[in-house]
This record gives sequence, C-alpha cells and structure tokens, in this order.
Amino acid sequence: MESLLPLALFAFVASITPGPNNIMLTSSGILFGFMRSIPHMLGITIGFGVLLALCAAGIGSLILAVPAMHAILKIAGSAYLLYLAWQLRSMAFGQDEGGRARPMSFLGAAAFQFANPKAWIMAVTGASAFLPVVQPVWLSIALFCFVFCLVNLPCISVWAGTGAALRRYLTQSAWQRLFSAVMVLLTVYSAIAIWL
Repeated sequence: MESLLPLALFAFVASITPGPNNIMLTSSGILFGFMRSIPHMLGITIGFGVLLALCAAGIGSLILAVPAMHAILKIAGSAYLLYLAWQLRSMAFGQDEGGRARPMSFLGAAAFQFANPKAWIMAVTGASAFLPVVQPVWLSIALFCFVFCLVNLPCISVWAGTGAALRRYLTQSAWQRLFSAVMVLLTVYSAIAIWL
C-alpha cells in the first residue's frame, strides 16, 4: 500500500499537464461552459480507466509492441486532433451555429482515449511502474485504476473550469479570434508531437 502515494503523484503530474484531453476541455469550457462539459470530463476519466485496466492486464504493452498497431493509433490520434483543430478554427464562442456545435459526448470522449497517444503513454508507464503489489491480481488492477481515476477527474476538471472562467473575458471578437488561433495551434502541435 506504500506504492499508492507515488502512484497518486504520477497520476497528478500526468493528468494536470497539457495534452489533447486538456486542450479539448479548455475549448469545451470556453465554448459550452463547465456544466455542459461534464459528460466530456466523465468520458475521459471512464474511458481512461478502461485503458488503464487493459494496460495493467498487459494488453497495452502488447499493442504498443506491434509496430503496425502503434502506427494505427498514431494516425488515428493525429487525424482526430487535426479534425478538431479544423472545427475549432470556425467556431464562434457562445454560439451553436444553428445547433450544430455540441460538446463532446461521454462516449466520444471515452473512445478518444484509445486514439490518444498521451493516454497510452500514461497508462503503459503507470501500469509498468506503479501497479500496487496486492493479491489477487484483479484487486491490484482495480486499486490502480481507482486511484488514477480519482486523481484524474479533478485535474482535468481544472482545465474545463479554466475555459469556463475565460469564457466571460472572451466576449470581444478580437479576443475570440486570438484565443481560437492559439487553441488551433496547440491542437495542431499536439497532432504533430505524436510523431516526434
């Protein structure tokens, strides 16, 4: 049980640092507010919890060891991030463009974890370095996933909350365009960073 503190610290650092999920949550907070971003946040945490369980069971290492699967994950992650950047480019803050713009759904956010390279790195690294030594093995995996998800949700909520707080300051179109450009550039950078 002494391994839970290092696991919690790793989960905190991995979850609070910038990445595709946190960039998307900041944008969601700005565009839709905190409350409408809650399904997105929960989808990230639950989807990531499933990914953690798979990696702790050894499947994550197997997938990343197969070059073709690794390449498919990188392509899917990059393609989705570039699509997201394209969508961010044209969205107007506080407007739904005739009802078309919506926050990411719970299922969409959960599924994205399997194409998110940062999530894979966090899950494989965490499972290989911080899996608690508890018997039976399923209890060890459950404890690992519970602690990581318990830390993850408040961390990613900070990003959505920051976006929601910025929303009130981005009422002028010039600031909206500037912030939108910054978010697009960060999203494109995330897509490129997958390959670095």
